[in-house]
Amino acid sequence: MLKKFFRLFSQDLAMDLGTANTLLYTRKAGIVLNEPSVVAVDAEKGTVLAIGREAKEFLGRTPRRIKAVRPMRDGVIADFDITSRLIAYFIRKVLTGLRLFRPDIVICVPSGITQVEKRAVVESAREAGAGEVNLIEEPMAAALGAGLPVHEPRGSMVIDIGGGTTEVAVISLSALACAESLRVAGDAMNMAVQRYFQDEFRLKIGENMAERIKMVIGSACPLKEPLEAEVGGKDAVSGAPRVIRISDGHIREALAGPVRAIVHAVRLTLEKTPPELSADIARNGILMAGGGSLLKGLSDVLHEDTKLKIALDEDPLTTIVRGVGRTLDDRDFYRRVYIS
Repeated sequence: MLKKFFRLFSQDLAMDLGTANTLLYTRKAGIVLNEPSVVAVDAEKGTVLAIGREAKEFLGRTPRRIKAVRPMRDGVIADFDITSRLIAYFIRKVLTGLRLFRPDIVICVPSGITQVEKRAVVESAREAGAGEVNLIEEPMAAALGAGLPVHEPRGSMVIDIGGGTTEVAVISLSALACAESLRVAGDAMNMAVQRYFQDEFRLKIGENMAERIKMVIGSACPLKEPLEAEVGGKDAVSGAPRVIRISDGHIREALAGPVRAIVHAVRLTLEKTPPELSADIARNGILMAGGGSLLKGLSDVLHEDTKLKIALDEDPLTTIVRGVGRTLDDRDFYRRVYIS
């Protein structure tokens, strides 16, 4: 009872601590922050120079003493200290004014996370100033965000393609009935584009450029209207700046490997699904969420492979944080979907 009383005065937060972006949600205001999970650090002094959107602009453009660090890799913490600083900065940014209590936080994590990785997330959040820290698996958060009936004895299938991981899961009775957590997602797509330009055109391009090209003309299957774009980088042989013009076909070829891996993960999950839940999925189809699900033609490729209806959430970039945020409304009711 006392705990519920204190919650009336605390500013609880829902957090999508992603490899690419971090989003924060409050009960009163909804989504209050959406910024890149990047920290710019002075390597000589050990000081933080910028965090979030400003720091992302540093990627590939910094002098030797400054490093733009992405402390989250493959959906989990790669640098504990930098992650704590990132979380603390974002908490301070959204919770202004006098705070009498440390904010409780619910954070989403990949379904394939280990116990050690769970502890790292919880301890990092506490180090950053959080009170009680609860974790929720990303597929569950995506299903809640999309309004799927996760508490019913009915199968709901979700595919969440984030920056570091692709999460494929079938959910029933507030738990994952079966799941595949694949560390191939948006970042792997960007790296595939970079490798392709290096191998095919002897052109080195930066991470930000690879991401922009993927978003503008990238696709998983042939497009009705061909697209082209100019790409600038550094000649791998001479070291001189160079600009080339490429088509959507080039990027589709570059992304073929990651796309195949995602399709395979979906197939594996369907193979593991119990018959009764399979029948539910056959009727209701599959929900897609996450930034990677916006790749042109990916839903068509999945439909062709599975013969199931594929639906894209109305705002796939915020599905997860909206789902985590829903659990703040009644923490006791939703406690059964937490994994910590």
